Amino acid sequence: MAQGSLRAKTISGVFWSALQKFGVMAISFISNIVLARLLSPDDFGCIGMLAIFIVISSTFIDGGFGSALIQKKEPTEEDYSTIFYWNMILSLVLYGILFISAPAIARYYEIPLLSDVLRVEGIVLIINALSIIQNNRLRKQLKFRKLAIIDIVSAVISITVTIVLAANGWGIWALVAQQLMLCSITTLILWLTNKWHPKWVFSWQSFRELFNFGLFILIANLVNTFCNNIQGLLIGKIYNPATMGYYSQGKKLEELSSTSISSVVDRVAYPVLAEMQNDLPRMVRSLSRFITSLAYLTIPLMLLFILLADPMIHLIYSEKWLPAVPYFQILCIAGIAISLQGINYYAIAAIGRSGKLLLWTLVKRGVGLVLVVGGLAAFGMYGLLAGMVVTSYLIYFINASLVHRYVGYKVQRQMLDLLPIALIAVAAFVLAFWVGKLWVINKFAMGGIQLALFLVVYLGLSYLLKLQAFRNFQEIFQDVLKSFKNKIHPIKPQA
Repeated sequence: MAQGSLRAKTISGVFWSALQKFGVMAISFISNIVLARLLSPDDFGCIGMLAIFIVISSTFIDGGFGSALIQKKEPTEEDYSTIFYWNMILSLVLYGILFISAPAIARYYEIPLLSDVLRVEGIVLIINALSIIQNNRLRKQLKFRKLAIIDIVSAVISITVTIVLAANGWGIWALVAQQLMLCSITTLILWLTNKWHPKWVFSWQSFRELFNFGLFILIANLVNTFCNNIQGLLIGKIYNPATMGYYSQGKKLEELSSTSISSVVDRVAYPVLAEMQNDLPRMVRSLSRFITSLAYLTIPLMLLFILLADPMIHLIYSEKWLPAVPYFQILCIAGIAISLQGINYYAIAAIGRSGKLLLWTLVKRGVGLVLVVGGLAAFGMYGLLAGMVVTSYLIYFINASLVHRYVGYKVQRQMLDLLPIALIAVAAFVLAFWVGKLWVINKFAMGGIQLALFLVVYLGLSYLLKLQAFRNFQEIFQDVLKSFKNKIHPIKPQA
């Protein structure tokens, strides 16, 4: 793929991937505000308790094959069909295991209702298995515009129905229905709008070839997924569903910046970096641009969330959710590092070093598990959250060190690239925080003043200091604007 063509596809991919992610996120965010008033913390807490079983099963179904298909230069029809049938068989097996295990899981939490909830919610595994290959083919081809439209349409329909159900007293079942409808509508549209259909073939040669790469990614993803969701297993057992609900809502808000923004960049960066796997100097330049652009958005957003946590949660979810504020603020500290983990991780995956990813995933997640469980045992909820913060930075630095070793983007250079962004963000935070302590007025009015001051200082310093990341966004904006102008008023060829 030519460099100019790849750049154009990357910019288009980032734009449409961002539109997809933030469009869905905005819809979900608005609906969550409504649902938080219609439903109780217990309802959200119960769904949060079961999340670990659904996400681990989902990770197992994909099996790392999605990453293997994207990493492979030219996957064949046999490759796609083979993995499609494997995903379907595995989804049926795993759903059967969940169905049988549901009563035992309900007894673990001492909430009988969870057995029926898990058996119904688990159907999403089978439905999602139908869409994995369709989705990965579009990602491989960088067709993020189509994915954006499909996801936004699915989100609007499913969330509208969910709100109606919640308003009519469905309680926790409204949240279950939301998950089932979202994946069902997405899968249906993907199959109706895509020309690809699986062939009646299963190639053991294709399976073994993809499995050799995908196995390491699978185990690494399973470990990551388990450790990222074990909090629900622990909090749900030790505390009541309401505490789990406060944690879940705090985590959702934190992910608005850390996970949501980074996932937009990661999903575009992975196939782009995979195209550059034989040109490491070029990969380093692209990686630096991806990382600084990502940090330019996530670092200030995390600090803003910490600053405005109280009025924001009060305004969004109502006063009954205020116990989530301290959880949310601590999670935002971790969120800064979490936002930068994935891009480094996928840079290593893009060059085929899945074995190294697995080895170091076991190390960093093993240490992180000790920190989280040990923190919970010693200091309760705040100890658990502190363990999550330390773990998030440990994982980031290990991932950055692997990139240093195998790609050539040195840790020192990455830190220097990030330092100016961090400094001006902290400067804006300190000034806005100081202003908040200076006057005693309505917290919502003060929140608005602090928000405006933070943005003026952050963007103003970025412009005055000619920050590279700021210029990157200017260039992206100009490229996107130019692209739209050309589509509206195409340049006519001269005679």
